[in-house]
Amino acid sequence: MNLEDVKKFFEENKDNEEVKAYLQGLRSVSVEEVQKMLVENEELKRWFDSEKDRHFSKSLSTWQKNNLQKLIDEEIKKRFPEADPKDVKLKELEAKIQQMEQEKLRESLKNKALTLATEKKLPIQLIDYFIGQDEESTLQNLAKFEEVWTSNLQSLVEEKLKTSGVNPKDSSATTQSLENLSPTQLMSMAYSQSSKK
Repeated sequence: MNLEDVKKFFEENKDNEEVKAYLQGLRSVSVEEVQKMLVENEELKRWFDSEKDRHFSKSLSTWQKNNLQKLIDEEIKKRFPEADPKDVKLKELEAKIQQMEQEKLRESLKNKALTLATEKKLPIQLIDYFIGQDEESTLQNLAKFEEVWTSNLQSLVEEKLKTSGVNPKDSSATTQSLENLSPTQLMSMAYSQSSKK
C-alpha cells in the first residue's frame, strides 16, 4: 500500500465514524486546547514549567554573557569617573599641603607648650603627651598637668619633711640682736644650741 492508496481510502470512507475519529486525532491542536490541557493535567503542567524554566535560564545566561559586563562597566564609570591625571596630582598636592599645615600647627603648639612648661617649672620631657588638636586643648591639658604635678609634688615634700625634718625651736634672737653681739658671743651661742641637740 502506498500513499495514493491511503488517500483514496480516506476519500472513499470520509463519512465513516472510525475514519473521522482517526483523522480527528491527527489534526493540529489549538492554543486553547493546550491551555486547557495544562490546567487539567498536573503532570503536563510540571513538565511545561520545567521547560519554561530551562528556556528562561538559558536566555538569562545568554543575556548576561552578552550585556551584563557592559552594564556593570557603564555603572562603574558613572559612579567612579576616571580621574584626570591633573586631578590626581592636585589631590596629592592638597594632601601634602594639609599634612604640612598639621605638622606646622603641631610644632607651634609644642613650642607654646614648652615655653609655658618652662615658665611654670614643669618637666618638659612629657610635653608631647599634652599637645592637643588646637591651642585651647593644649593649654587645658597643660593646666591639668600643672595642677596634678603641683599637688603630687607638694604631697611628697610634706611627707618627706614629716619623716626626716626637724622643727626649728623658737628663738628670741632677732637679726638686730645678733648684729649687736660680738663674734665670741655668737660662737658660744651657736655652741650652746648645738649641744642641746
